[in-house]
Amino acid sequence: MSRLFHVRCVTAAITLVAAASPSFGGQTLRETFKRVAHSVAVVQTEESELAVRGGPARDSQEYTGSGFLVSSDGKLMTAAHLVQVAERITVVFPRCEPVRARVIASEPTADVALLQLDRVPAGASVARLGDSDRMEVGDEVFVVGAPLGISQTLGYGHVSGVRNPHRVFGDLSTGEEELLQTDAAINEGDSGAPLFNLAGEAVGIVSFGFGEAEGAKGLNFVVSSNTARRLLLVGTPFWSGFEGYQLHDELAAAFNLPQPEGILVERVAAGSPAAKLGLEAGTIEATIEGESVLLGGDIILAIAGVPVGGSDFAARLRAAIERLSAGEMTQVTVLRAGRRLELRSRSVEQGHR
Repeated sequence: MSRLFHVRCVTAAITLVAAASPSFGGQTLRETFKRVAHSVAVVQTEESELAVRGGPARDSQEYTGSGFLVSSDGKLMTAAHLVQVAERITVVFPRCEPVRARVIASEPTADVALLQLDRVPAGASVARLGDSDRMEVGDEVFVVGAPLGISQTLGYGHVSGVRNPHRVFGDLSTGEEELLQTDAAINEGDSGAPLFNLAGEAVGIVSFGFGEAEGAKGLNFVVSSNTARRLLLVGTPFWSGFEGYQLHDELAAAFNLPQPEGILVERVAAGSPAAKLGLEAGTIEATIEGESVLLGGDIILAIAGVPVGGSDFAARLRAAIERLSAGEMTQVTVLRAGRRLELRSRSVEQGHR
């Protein structure tokens, strides 16, 4: 997939699973669900839709997904594509008042993000992160999410595949993230939901699935919990606040890039580090290789001295961010209207651990 973020709509139809409740170790799935349900929340986001050149002004867009609480101080894991350019985030736990949240860490290439709640509702509980390396094909798992906004929906199934980083599996290419494939029902609104094992541990975060339009049914993927832990809870997590489209090979040549790869900036969240840096978003709607893209924005060539390109770009960028001292200036090299510019700001917004 060439985009730096995954598609929001994962499947077209909703499936409510109503299977016999399996028993394991004297405990039923029903009891395990009750134990973990209050760690799962609905995540509602709003994004500003800029006026596209030649078209009318647009209002904000609203999206719904899921997430789960991973710490008692209010950190919640979800999908990056749901919150990457969100300007307002509301989190709703079962039978609790809505609370506001902000992004403190995001890794769009792996589609995982970490939110900080303004406060933790009294009725919310913390989910335990499990060791995804212990999951094998055939293991029983279940998803608790909000398909089409219908919260607290359980989908039961099995691990149907373990997809290691930097591999090609048919039409699927993985990046640095490890994916668990599952036949548990996953639908629009489940993005960011936890995949639990039968011990009630979160072993994955729902990322994306293929619908019947792609010639597949029940082909769903979650990012492993160990990948999410490494990217969001270890080192110096950060959030950029922009979405982009990767340009490489023929596309890089078509855009007259002075290097093999670049990132076309499509959307920038107001008030985000990207906005403060001065990155300009796209304003012209177009279709590239069957995908809708916003053209006219900056094209990023390098961040913090790291040229865009290569399968290890995200890892090299994180290493460069780690080396920045507090308050140090971050330099981003962009191509704007054919001219090379250097944008500078304080170091990218980093999460608090």
